Amino acid sequence: MNKIMFVCTANTCRSAMTHHYMQWKVEKLGIEKNFLIDSCGIYANTGEKATYNAILAMKNIGIPMDNHRTKSIYDVDLKDYDLILCMTNSHKQIIKSSYSNIKNKVYTLKEYIGEKDTDIKDPYGYGNIEYENCLKEIVYCVDKLIQKF
Repeated sequence: MNKIMFVCTANTCRSAMTHHYMQWKVEKLGIEKNFLIDSCGIYANTGEKATYNAILAMKNIGIPMDNHRTKSIYDVDLKDYDLILCMTNSHKQIIKSSYSNIKNKVYTLKEYIGEKDTDIKDPYGYGNIEYENCLKEIVYCVDKLIQKF
């Protein structure tokens, strides 16, 4: 089983959308038993909902995310995961400097799939268009990620 943790700042937008999109996609492909997928945030307050615009963007592509609750990075044991995929290079650097025993499995999502630009821009505080653009980038990245397995 491939255990994957997606990480962003607050786990209300990017990592949450990535987590729920990948979960939906592997179920649609019938390969969900091969994966354990989760998400968390470096500065997340555990138990909060995803942002309204993140929930709406996901709903627009047919994926419910109303039940998502944020999780702090401090409420998970990252060493239990095979792959920690961050939304930005700064998230990656924070994790690598804080958890030296797992640095060999920490990447940005885009870096891991071979993209040159490593960051997925944070849509927080912006409108629907930014969230939808962010989600398009996430869909592209996750679809490429799944092909690697």
